[in-house]
Amino acid sequence: MAIVPQRRTSKTRKRLRRSHFKLELPGMMVCPNCGEMKLAHTVCKECGYYDGKLVKEIKVKKTAEKEEAAETKAEAKTKTARKEVKALKDAKKGAGKVTKETKSQVKSPIKAAKKPEGK
Repeated sequence: MAIVPQRRTSKTRKRLRRSHFKLELPGMMVCPNCGEMKLAHTVCKECGYYDGKLVKEIKVKKTAEKEEAAETKAEAKTKTARKEVKALKDAKKGAGKVTKETKSQVKSPIKAAKKPEGK
């Protein structure tokens, strides 16, 4: 004979038993040095401070530096595109005839240079 419960466990009884199996929020706090949210009793990922002391040196690339680098790349592309357009226009003046191909060649480098990468 198998050992079997005499009665089915009710939903309420089962749920009361499982009430302690819930997920808990981690202990978060505001970093006193940089103001970012961080886990309690851990080194801040943003600034590297713990308990008011620098524990880990973190190299942070500033977004302004990234934006400046992107702007200089975009400016260089537009300059080269303008040079190409100027060269095509000069070639077009020398040839005399304007075809659809030369028009598309003149317009396309500027449009390609204006489009930002990654978007």
